[in-house]
Amino acid sequence: MSQPLGLYGGLTNYGDRDFARYLRRSFARSMGISNELLTRPVVGIAISPSGFNNCHRSMPELTEAVSRGVLAAGGLPRPFPTISLGEVFLSPTSMMFRNLMSMDVEEMIRAQPMDAVVLIGGCDKTVPAQLMGAAAADKPAIQVVTGPMMTGRYHGERLGACTDCRRFWAKYRAGEIGTEEISEIEGRLSVGAGTCAVMGTASTMACIAEALGMSLPGTAAIPAVHSARLVAAEESGKTAVHLAQHPITPSQVITSQSVENAFRVLMALGGSTNAVIHLTAIAGRLGIRISMARLNELSDETPVLVDLKPVGEGYMEDFYSAGGVDALLRELRPLLHLGCIGIDGVTLGERLTAPLDWVDHNVIRSFDQPVSATGGLIALTGSLAPEGAIFKRAAATPALFELEGRAVVFDGLDDLARRIDDPELDVEPNDILVLQNAGPIGAAMPEAGYLPIPSKLARAGVKDMVRISDARMSGTAYGTIVLHVAPEAAMGGPLAAVRNGDRIRLSVDNKRIDLLVDEREIKRRLDAHKPPAARARGYAALYRRCVLQAPEGCDFDFLVGGKTDMA
Repeated sequence: MSQPLGLYGGLTNYGDRDFARYLRRSFARSMGISNELLTRPVVGIAISPSGFNNCHRSMPELTEAVSRGVLAAGGLPRPFPTISLGEVFLSPTSMMFRNLMSMDVEEMIRAQPMDAVVLIGGCDKTVPAQLMGAAAADKPAIQVVTGPMMTGRYHGERLGACTDCRRFWAKYRAGEIGTEEISEIEGRLSVGAGTCAVMGTASTMACIAEALGMSLPGTAAIPAVHSARLVAAEESGKTAVHLAQHPITPSQVITSQSVENAFRVLMALGGSTNAVIHLTAIAGRLGIRISMARLNELSDETPVLVDLKPVGEGYMEDFYSAGGVDALLRELRPLLHLGCIGIDGVTLGERLTAPLDWVDHNVIRSFDQPVSATGGLIALTGSLAPEGAIFKRAAATPALFELEGRAVVFDGLDDLARRIDDPELDVEPNDILVLQNAGPIGAAMPEAGYLPIPSKLARAGVKDMVRISDARMSGTAYGTIVLHVAPEAAMGGPLAAVRNGDRIRLSVDNKRIDLLVDEREIKRRLDAHKPPAARARGYAALYRRCVLQAPEGCDFDFLVGGKTDMA
């Protein structure tokens, strides 16, 4: 047991430590804190509320509940703000600011006097940023998520952001529903506090935080408005005080084995492709390296067991009622490293010995009756993606898994927006849509990989096409989509060499994506390639100069820990 430093941790440097203590206590007393509380362990509470972040609407209640737990356990709670990343309210994309938030979290944990920290977040990039920052600071930390929304209703049908957003928008583009109806549906999709109601990026990362051991067991899937969400926050506050007195650090919890467990959970969830980037970045802060080959091994060994949108039919409220991550881990038990320890000090093996009252196997399938026999995500390599790409086979059309087609190329987001619905666009249903210059450097990697079906094909009944880009797609999206192509086009990767009419071959069986153009011709095209013009000031300049490619988690090069290969 180590002695908590409380308010005397990380003293401001005046060249006189006694004066620093005296001054700090004086200013602490100005906040109306009693002498008794000033002697207790300090638990920081990293909060990220914002009027531009709908997912964090419940943050004040959660902060109060965590503080309650800290006080009940004998600690002093100290909430402090960090920046907040509201997915749909940021331009050009929230991904550009994930690393900035992670730096904010890391530096504030280091700089301020706290013995442990509770991280409260929810929206897509927020939880990864908090875990990245906490991993780098390596002070005892516990993650609390805001929780998913409850579903809405429309004409007797349950709706949840944002898979249903995309489904109805596709119908609107195809002319199946009109302007008045899509406007009415708009108000029924996101009807409460919390994150998207499906297994999108936010819910996937909440489940991964629990699988890693950085959240309390059973807390990932609790709906945002459920009373159990506040109880979980209170218990997390109590646990943080225990961590202050009996430290367990992120580097003890996030190990190569717990990361492998988290990847298995990702596969079994049929979770977001974004989670591959985020989990890679979290692990990378501690020097843990995830190889594409190992990812594919895990995927081939791990069945999809969770029947939720966008892969299946259910919503996060169903997953919670069905047993949540606890039930899923029990089905995956033979594949897991059971010696991994969580922030509660309990090993995964010990955790899974406790009985569950009930599991709904219509939502969380048994291991021998999966939604799919293999994992939801795979990595592709080949001449078009020599450093890798990601493909969500669980949300794709099997009939398109083995396809050779003609490339229809868009050289950037503006070109895509300008021409995708042009009636004169030369495109057929078996063509392959290609988007260039949307990667980390080219465009800060927006969720533009879900290229819309050209309207003239959508109106003719085409529901899916192969689409390829160096961008990301929302975790709520679906389709036969190749993402995160590396190296990206802006760096002069082979994607930059694709021209209209080139032939491309996708083989899911062989886990390959290939440009069927002579190597000498590809080289000639790339030799003439000119990268897009760079933004030259502020954080954008830092981002462009230091961001790594998708296979390295799109982290900044100066933030990655020493490399250690996974087993």
